[in-house]
Amino acid sequence: MNNKYTLQMFWSEEDEGYIVICQEFTGFSAFGETREDALREAQAALDLMIDSYKNSNLPLPKPRQVLIAA
Repeated sequence: MNNKYTLQMFWSEEDEGYIVICQEFTGFSAFGETREDALREAQAALDLMIDSYKNSNLPLPKPRQVLIAA
């Protein structure tokens, strides 16, 4: 995966696993029982979503810029 999109991961008590979302892509989420599984699933899903946008000639959303104060 070679992109700069933001992935956020959190634990879901209801699903008993980790959920990963990408705010730049509405409705995007991935699931895994471990952090590693969730991230691997998210990377695969994000790659597919980007390919789908490109194949449909849709403009890709701009990656969020995160500013870190020192």
